[in-house]
Amino acid sequence: MAKTYSDLFADVRENVKLIKLEDLKSRLEDKSQPAPLLIDVREKDEFRGGYIPGAVHMPRGFLEMQAEAKIPNKDAEVIVYCAGGTRSAFAAKTLGELGYSNVLSANPGFVTWKDKSYPVELPPQLTADQLDRYSRHLLLPEVGEKGQEKLLKGKVLLLGAGGLGSPAALYLAAAGVGTIGLVDADVVDASNLQRQIAHSTSRVGMPKVESAEVALKELNPDVKVIKYQERLNSENVDRIFGEGWDAIVDGCDNFPTRYLVNDASLFHKIPVVHGSIFRFDGQVTTFLPFDGPCYRCLYPEPPPAHLAPSCAEAGVLGILPGIVGTLQATEAIKIILGIGQKLDGRLLTYDSLGMTFRTLKLRRDKTCPACGDNATIKEYVDYEGFCAG
Repeated sequence: MAKTYSDLFADVRENVKLIKLEDLKSRLEDKSQPAPLLIDVREKDEFRGGYIPGAVHMPRGFLEMQAEAKIPNKDAEVIVYCAGGTRSAFAAKTLGELGYSNVLSANPGFVTWKDKSYPVELPPQLTADQLDRYSRHLLLPEVGEKGQEKLLKGKVLLLGAGGLGSPAALYLAAAGVGTIGLVDADVVDASNLQRQIAHSTSRVGMPKVESAEVALKELNPDVKVIKYQERLNSENVDRIFGEGWDAIVDGCDNFPTRYLVNDASLFHKIPVVHGSIFRFDGQVTTFLPFDGPCYRCLYPEPPPAHLAPSCAEAGVLGILPGIVGTLQATEAIKIILGIGQKLDGRLLTYDSLGMTFRTLKLRRDKTCPACGDNATIKEYVDYEGFCAG
């Protein structure tokens, strides 16, 4: 004889371990043992009204699809809850069938939890437009609404609004990084348009920071753009770097500025995502202050001028900065979100003609004058003289 819903639910209740809300609260407050993994199986709209602190959102309809990604350890203690205790019971049964060995269902659910004035946390309050715009981010467990909120509160400073700064700025803006700083004293020239995609023919002659702001605001009105139409130097670097940036994307094209950026980033303890391009080749690395090597560890001294011609002298494949700048933007987003393996201690090189990537290990130099154990660089030096020598 076919079973009714009541029959199915009764069977589930008999085969699922239950935990009372009072016991769940005590269990979460007990710091003497590892915290259980708390799973909220309600729908998105319910979850946005509040959830038990520490809960991971996994709607019941996506449970089978998302379980292995969000609950990799099948022996972990898992406590599932919903609004009243019914969906969580079925979810606990499903998890058991998927091989999870220690699953409990909270009964009753969140409605009673809230009525008892137990702790409740609210998710980031994204607007309807933001939920739509960043919907693909919200589907990623590594990002989600909390991660998107971090991005919206994030601040990234781009040194240069040209070849590397253009793609980096566009992708950071598209991702929803809330504040983007642009440092560039130059104006848009027709020769820039072969690679500097933030600019356009109609904006030739416009300051690059203003031209880039137009492009970024058209792409994403959520973004605040802070413009510095000036050349970075020892006199203004502390003012510019002192604005609370989460990361710096370095698209500088000369050695004096690169050494200045290195020293200032160490003084201000700001991560720097360094990128450079030449003809058909590019490279990217990330400098995390005092956690890995710095630029001076990599290049203790600048090369002779005749061995380091600029792109204006040697040329550059137009699409190359798009690839390198996008890699830099990726690193900056990972820094803000606190996810993934950064490029600190590694130099990623790209050969566009051979279509090959290589990764070289970098080591921090304990004798480095900037970040070593007995650092001697305590203030800014004459970088033009240092690089000319």
